[in-house]
Amino acid sequence: MTDLIRTEGLVKDYRGSLALAGLDLAVPEGSVLALLGPNGAGKTTTVRILTTLVLPDGGRAQVGEHDVVMAAPAVRRVIGSAGQQAAVDAD
Repeated sequence: MTDLIRTEGLVKDYRGSLALAGLDLAVPEGSVLALLGPNGAGKTTTVRILTTLVLPDGGRAQVGEHDVVMAAPAVRRVIGSAGQQAAVDAD
């Protein structure tokens, strides 16, 4: 089975505050993933990197066969994302 999402040693540092410290993740195609953890665990940062909204400071990440840094437009063509606030219309 092929991994649809893969990260290796993913790092993100916000001015000395380490949000991700070497995240390794493999999500097989056809599976369901939930990111759970306390505030500050790096869940939102991980999603923002995987959706090409934030650049990682180290490591690498792929969505499909596309590198999120080197092929960001290709990643955007094959994903869909709805944030928590956008999930329900306020009216």
